[in-house]
Amino acid sequence: MRVSWLPVSLRETLQCACSSRPIMSYRQRAFNIRPRQFTTSSRLRAGIAAPEIDFGGREARGGQDGGLNRRNQEEEEDKTFYARVVPTSPSYFTAQPLFTDDLLVLQNLLTRYSGLPTVKSTDRQRVAWRALPEYRDAVGETVRASKYQKIIAILQRLNQIHPSLMPEEVEKALAEYRRDINPYQNVAKVTPVNSMGVALGAGRRKRSTARAWVVEGTGEVLVNGKTLVEAFGRVHDRESVIWALKATNRIDKYNIWALVTGGGTTGQAEALTLAVGKALLAHEPALKPALRRAGCVTRDPRRVERKKPGHVKARKMPAWVKR
Repeated sequence: MRVSWLPVSLRETLQCACSSRPIMSYRQRAFNIRPRQFTTSSRLRAGIAAPEIDFGGREARGGQDGGLNRRNQEEEEDKTFYARVVPTSPSYFTAQPLFTDDLLVLQNLLTRYSGLPTVKSTDRQRVAWRALPEYRDAVGETVRASKYQKIIAILQRLNQIHPSLMPEEVEKALAEYRRDINPYQNVAKVTPVNSMGVALGAGRRKRSTARAWVVEGTGEVLVNGKTLVEAFGRVHDRESVIWALKATNRIDKYNIWALVTGGGTTGQAEALTLAVGKALLAHEPALKPALRRAGCVTRDPRRVERKKPGHVKARKMPAWVKR
């Protein structure tokens, strides 16, 4: 079956399925093509363009030129070149060829080295793999999350191979999918206690920022130079300031001196909750489980939702009036 007809001048530039030469990628073949001198001879024009239509003028002349042209056409037909362009990747005709190639490479590695000894996932250091948006940008394809999970599952299985027996090609494959920064290696900073026995803690809530200095004492509290009653009128806000001490039964053991800026009273009180909790952890690190259960360690990221155009507030719509 004739797949395509190629002229003599273009045969060397394509990959031939029936050729005995090894198949190389298009990029490699592009550098091996030797420059040719173009000409406007009738033979080259006949090889590139369609043959000229003879309306009988040449045949009527019946000279030597007609027989020579007919002989050249017969030679060209005898030298017809049957070629088929072969893609370098077996996944070329799939919807996502680059993703499919990556998956096939990892599956091949897993099949070859599945018999190597492994270690428990708890004994192996945790690895942060590249996120799906980052992989999509690198590949340039819209890969679904369910498909990318297949790659992550294979990577986690290859990562369990014993470090002393880890093959070099597996290590290179894992390095391609690791993130540059491993968040699992981050160590929390320990709040120091100075020579005077004072620990500093900082906290934020909405637009409020608070700094609290905690020292052993009798339970006195000063906020911006004012007592707790003078600084906060609501009872709920006063309890929020000393909630870290109240949850751990340390109200009468520490003194608090705090500075608060920005926001309203509720935001300032809840910012002080986090600041006092962090300073208390510097004095007694064993109280962290109790403080975490009381909500004095985690910052509250909630903020006021913005007002939308056409709404009375963030979500409230104006009253509907029929007329």
